[in-house]
Amino acid sequence: MDDANERMNKRLQQLAASAETTFWGFLGCEFVSMQDNIITIALEAKTHHLNPLGIVHGGVLSSLLDNAMGIVVMMARPEDKVVTTNLNVHFVAPLYEGRLLVTAELVHQSRKMITTQGRVVDREGNLGTMGTGTFRVI
Repeated sequence: MDDANERMNKRLQQLAASAETTFWGFLGCEFVSMQDNIITIALEAKTHHLNPLGIVHGGVLSSLLDNAMGIVVMMARPEDKVVTTNLNVHFVAPLYEGRLLVTAELVHQSRKMITTQGRVVDREGNLGTMGTGTFRVI
């Protein structure tokens, strides 16, 4: 493993450890991988993640996208503090209980602003939610 990958994996391990006591851990998120600057996280959607219609709550899906896109930004700018300034979410199909995978990647970055995109799919790979996020370097 080269130095860059080793540093990235170490940073991801640190993020995972510190995130367990935050909203990330409360939701039940888990890191899956980071490859070619694309982060993958997962959630085992359970009954408490659902809305009264029996589908995964939009707030859960929005949070998953925000978390995944935020990680991509933190990995790209490890020395900077960043905050979400805009989150656009498109709910294209219902998602149900079971394993959800979320991928996110950088689209563009400047000195103070970073734009990302992400997708949430079910275990069969069916797209349920997609979105973009803009983050401000503070």
